[in-house]
Amino acid sequence: MRVICAFPEAMSSSSSCPPSCLALVALFLALLIHLSLSFQAGDRRLLPVDRTTGLKEKTLILLDVSTKNPVRTVNENFLSLQLDPSIIHDGWLDFLSSKRLVTLARGLSPAFLRFGGKRTDFLQFQNLRNPAKSRGGPGPDYYLKNYEDDIVRSDVALDKQKGCKIAQHPDIMLELQREKAAQMHLVLLKEQFSNTYSNLILTARSLDKLYNFADCSGLHLIFALNALRRNPNNSWNSSSALSLLKYSASKKYNISWELGNEPNNYRSMHGRAVNGSQLGKDYIQLKRLLQPIRIYSRASLYGPNIGRPRKNVIALLDGFMKVAGSTVDAVTWQHCYIDGRVVKVMDFLKTRLLDTLSDQIRKIQKVVNTYTPGKKIWLEGVVTTSAGGTNNLSDSYAAGFLWLNTLGMLANQGIDVVIRHSFFDHGYNHLVDQNFNPLPDYWLSLLYKRLIGPKVLAVHVAGLQRKPRPGRVIRDKLRIYAHCTNHHNHNYVRGSITLFIINLHRSRKKIKLAGTLRDKLVHQYLLQPYGQEGLKSKSVQLNGQPLVMVDDGTLPELKPRPLRAGRTLVIPPVTMGFYVVKNVNALACRYR
Repeated sequence: MRVICAFPEAMSSSSSCPPSCLALVALFLALLIHLSLSFQAGDRRLLPVDRTTGLKEKTLILLDVSTKNPVRTVNENFLSLQLDPSIIHDGWLDFLSSKRLVTLARGLSPAFLRFGGKRTDFLQFQNLRNPAKSRGGPGPDYYLKNYEDDIVRSDVALDKQKGCKIAQHPDIMLELQREKAAQMHLVLLKEQFSNTYSNLILTARSLDKLYNFADCSGLHLIFALNALRRNPNNSWNSSSALSLLKYSASKKYNISWELGNEPNNYRSMHGRAVNGSQLGKDYIQLKRLLQPIRIYSRASLYGPNIGRPRKNVIALLDGFMKVAGSTVDAVTWQHCYIDGRVVKVMDFLKTRLLDTLSDQIRKIQKVVNTYTPGKKIWLEGVVTTSAGGTNNLSDSYAAGFLWLNTLGMLANQGIDVVIRHSFFDHGYNHLVDQNFNPLPDYWLSLLYKRLIGPKVLAVHVAGLQRKPRPGRVIRDKLRIYAHCTNHHNHNYVRGSITLFIINLHRSRKKIKLAGTLRDKLVHQYLLQPYGQEGLKSKSVQLNGQPLVMVDDGTLPELKPRPLRAGRTLVIPPVTMGFYVVKNVNALACRYR
């Protein structure tokens, strides 16, 4: 028998086929009919469907932005910085005149620079211009004890920009300082874990160096005064503060002021509690000290810089607002996300952790609006991890998800300023390490400063969404924020919009720009880890190119990747980036 007789196409006519061949044809046709009916009835076991393709198609998200009016307008100095007084203890304050450090700080201007932290309330000012120095013989300690004069001489030699004292420190001096700082770091950690702190002396010369750094970097200094100097009746002893105010006024230093740091911890730190009502009276006393001093009669005053708003802290804030709510220009508090002693890299990707801040914002706003509706609120001293942070985690790419989400969430919920603790030196939560190299959060902050303006826009999305949340969350792990593009960035015309997007999914997400954003040119600034460490990397790449400072000590050019008009945005897994939508002509963004 020939097999070709089984197919009708092979037959010239049915009459020419043997009976056995006709039987095979009939059997074949019956099998085809059975398969067809089974498929139509829903039995797909014989023809499996590739479900992966179907899911990928569902990841397309439509995105539009309201361009007529901003939902919020935050401070021009929204992203600001903090320096911890521990830099006096470990010696780094004397290196604030470093040209490289000033360049890095200048990149994040305009901003506030808060000088404060846990050691604020152990800081004592002494008006000593040239304290006696111990002059030993040649050796490592000799250079550390006597380097100040060398720095002053090099400052004068490089004093070429707006009267700033900027130095180029010798490598051996920096190496000796790093050795000293490493030894002091152990002392500072011991103090922190035992919650017992030694007094710090701030000399007039040290204050000069601090102000020089702030002024040369384009930062406005906010100085937190010691609030733990108390009289027998528990009122604030202002003698040391008055001496500092008079000296600063004589130098015509433009400074804003605070009093104390986390007053809710005073009992555990000093054995003496200060309630909200008494703290309010202390602020009124400080205001009265400032008023007769001409240069500070209208100086801004911020506080009370409370900790996480638990029940006892809210009670302290309530008492403070009753007494001094109208005295301060902004109400301040601090936030820490994770215990630095137990943190793991995947903790930075937990959406529940990212959202803990939102509830705290509402608690603070409720108290503030009860007494002074509309009063500005600042988040001062935000850190990702406590206890000074964790090496290779708090200073890694992974920590950037918390930092960028913090910036987006705070602006959306109306917080006027966020101050990052710390710009330099303190623990591992800093933006710049002790080699004066920028860390991932620095580059993230630099992009934010260059691209993001103070006007916040509402985001509208359609696609995979668990439940609607105004303008920011799609399935929790994909977070989209929108602002008017920074009008100081002359690469973009007014009316442009900048999106910043966090993708915590382990798969890429596709976003289609719709409405007013449809068919517009987009510039992509995609920030990803660089090197084999992955999320733990301390280096980053922008659009595939590693970010490093230029050999001459200047900041590199942040080059975007132009995307074709109308192209779908493809957001890689576990990344973050900025996307400037050009020439939108958004009404909300055309005017300052």
